[in-house]
Amino acid sequence: MQKSHGNIQLSSYDDIFGGASPKEKEAESIGTEQVKDIPLSELHPFKNHPFKVLDDEEMAKTAESIKEYGVLTPAIVRPRDEGGYEIVSGHRRCHASEIAGKETLPCIVRDLDDDAATILMVDANMQRESLLPSEKAWAYKMKLDAVRRKAGRPSIENSGQLDPNLKGTRSNAIVAEESGESVKQVQRYIRLTNLLPEILDMVDNKQIGFNPAVELSYLDVDEQKRLLEAMDFSQTTPSLSQAQRIKKMSQEEGITQEAMNVIMSEEKKSDVDKVTIKNEVLKKYFPKNYTPKQMEDTIVKLLDQWQKKRMREQQL
Repeated sequence: MQKSHGNIQLSSYDDIFGGASPKEKEAESIGTEQVKDIPLSELHPFKNHPFKVLDDEEMAKTAESIKEYGVLTPAIVRPRDEGGYEIVSGHRRCHASEIAGKETLPCIVRDLDDDAATILMVDANMQRESLLPSEKAWAYKMKLDAVRRKAGRPSIENSGQLDPNLKGTRSNAIVAEESGESVKQVQRYIRLTNLLPEILDMVDNKQIGFNPAVELSYLDVDEQKRLLEAMDFSQTTPSLSQAQRIKKMSQEEGITQEAMNVIMSEEKKSDVDKVTIKNEVLKKYFPKNYTPKQMEDTIVKLLDQWQKKRMREQQL
């Protein structure tokens, strides 16, 4: 079915993807396709896979389950020109199988082009409950690019019916609808892909909030490098207000390292009652390989011991 816009006809989701959505197609076909056991050595991760496969507690549980019951849901893979198979859906199951000591993984093999594989890969992983901002950002971008390319390739009978000015808008709406987010929110997540990896890591680690990060995504690479220096200088991360002012200065007149340092050194309302110890001070008391989290945990334990000692002394 096509929606008319004056004399221009814009293909709907069904026209572009051939009926049901990727999730619906997945559910309909997975029970009818042949499953084969493929050696783990022949399985390769999806190119630029945006979702992190972590050796966390959840992975350990998955590995234990696979060791006891096997893999209950087969992975989806596609043949590679250079040999072996590329994993489209099932990266965590593959890694957990390795941990569990398995040699093969049950898989469904599909012949998928790059765009169809990308859309299926994103849809399969977006169903996870907790996703990092960076995972959502790159996943939405990859899917949007794939949807746009598919929207730009109408079938022969629909040739010439896609308005290039409307295609981008419709593609955004498709990605938003499939993700359960607004078009604006999807666009805001995609903006995060403009951040330097070091800054995007800070967003994942909740050192920088989502809203300030969106504002900072408008800075060019050199400005973001200066921002990193300013954050190191001030030993703090930007609030939304600071990020907005940095962005405004960047767009209006450019922003120098000195101006960046001044803004980042401002005392925030939330910092009035906050004690900050600079890294160079702390590093004197810890091994060189200690991470900030390890230092924090050690300090908290020492403070607990100190508090217990004070309480005992007060009771004497």
